[in-house]
Order: sequence, then structure tokens, then C-alpha cells
Amino acid sequence: MAAKTSVFYLTERLTMSTSGTDVTDTIDLGAYVDVADRQGILVHAVDFVWEGSDSSGDCQSLTLSLGGSGSGIIQVTDLNRGALAFADDRALVASGQILYGSTDNNLSNNADLYPDNFGPTSAQGGRIVINDQMYVRGVWTGSISANEAVECTVRIKASVITLSQKDFMAIALQSTAADN
Repeated sequence: MAAKTSVFYLTERLTMSTSGTDVTDTIDLGAYVDVADRQGILVHAVDFVWEGSDSSGDCQSLTLSLGGSGSGIIQVTDLNRGALAFADDRALVASGQILYGSTDNNLSNNADLYPDNFGPTSAQGGRIVINDQMYVRGVWTGSISANEAVECTVRIKASVITLSQKDFMAIALQSTAADN
């Protein structure tokens, strides 16, 4: 595996304004992934930044947009599942969850990255994606103040890499198997 670029960031923001309703978006990787050159994206880390937005769409503290306790789930996958994925799904790249308790104003946030073990040790600990898109899906369950929203910005730390033929084929086979 050879790094083709330095580290860069990909971002996408989901706006959740209705409790219990899944929101989705895509991150286009077509400019970075090249099958002929065995080129893919190495995801080093994924951060989930939770914020609120007021009735004008301006950024504000998350707790100001909430009408009570609630929880949020966000996931990044390299295949479109059409629903939230379980943690054993091979398509799951990263996930995050936030919990808010309004009675004690308690907020907890956690995130996971599901790494691959392909290539040299420099790639291990990261997730290699060779699909032309990543999918972001999130849902907030709990009270949201009228005309306000819960926002989650996904920040993906990545670089473009070239894989050996064997590693590229292994990832392609894994991705095909995960598609079923």
C-alpha cells in the first residue's frame, strides 16, 4: 500500500427535525476511488459533532434545540443498507451515539471505527473503502423544540491509497459478500 495523498477531511451534515425519522445522505468518493489503479480511501478516524439549530437555521448548543431527554444514532457505511446497520455488518465503517438526560442535564457521547486488517501495519487501525460512495444515516429519538433541529456533522479523516492487487481483491470480495 502506498499513500497517494496526505490526510484530508470529508464532511457531511445531517439535519434531524422530526423525532424517530431516519435521515440519510451520501459522500461521493468517485474522484478518489479508481478501480483500474487499485486506488481507495483509507479512513483514519471519524468524528461526530452534535449541535442544534434554531428556527432560523443558525447553529446553537444542542441542549437549546431539545425539548427533553433523547438519544441520537449516526452511522457511516460503504453500502446503502436502507436502515440502521447492526455492529456486525461488514458495511459499517463507523458509528456514534449520543444520550441526553434533561432531568440532570447529563450528556454522553461515544463513537466507534471498524478497522480492516488488510495491507501493511500502517493501514491497520483504519478502514479501507473502495466503493464510490459512503452513506450516512442518523436518527434522533426524543423531543425536539418546535421549528428547531438536531444537527450531526460527520468529519472523516482520510487519505487516498494504492493497494496491492491481493489487498484490493480481498476488499472487493468482502464488499461483495457484505452486499448480500
